[in-house]
Amino acid sequence: MSGFASRDPGLPAFWDERFEAGFTPWDAGAPPPAFLRFLGGGAIAPGARVLVPGCGSAWEVAAMDDAGLSVLAIDFSPAALARARAQLGPRAQDLLRQADFFDFTESSFDWIYERTFLPALPPTRWMDWARRMAQLAAPGALLAGFFLIDPTVDATNRRGPPFAIRRDELDALLAQDFDCIGQQAVPPGESVPVLAGREHWIEWRRR
Repeated sequence: MSGFASRDPGLPAFWDERFEAGFTPWDAGAPPPAFLRFLGGGAIAPGARVLVPGCGSAWEVAAMDDAGLSVLAIDFSPAALARARAQLGPRAQDLLRQADFFDFTESSFDWIYERTFLPALPPTRWMDWARRMAQLAAPGALLAGFFLIDPTVDATNRRGPPFAIRRDELDALLAQDFDCIGQQAVPPGESVPVLAGREHWIEWRRR
């Protein structure tokens, strides 16, 4: 990434540069198998309101829409949204919005889907992320998706993005407002190389 001018992942320009250059090693190019298993498992009823923050290419959004969910996918990077519009086609107009997760105005979502959004944020924003998740989720809602867990990282050796998190750090962020109701390690073969061996599917329920 040394050839990029923008070095702050908290700014849209950082992600614009990478999407415009086609440098997206986190992008699987298709919905992940664990996501499809969850979507088909009946945990989310048709008509439920779903938020996909930091949606990037938005590969999962079409599957959510096909399942009858009311989906809103947001990103603050115009280049990321251009990629998402290209793969979603005409339905993108109803499903995508350019917005900053930390200050857009909707709330009361039934499922907030996490994948490569938390690891894209500088760790200094993680507490803000947790507070915002609690604000956006309706009582009883799910925060479910992929979390990048690495027990060896700390403030001295954490590099990113993607920024991995220890499980005790994640618990400390969410335990005030969410209960963990399910978790499983993602087989490395189901992850892209930059995430392999560290992705975990975890489900949290808003109190």
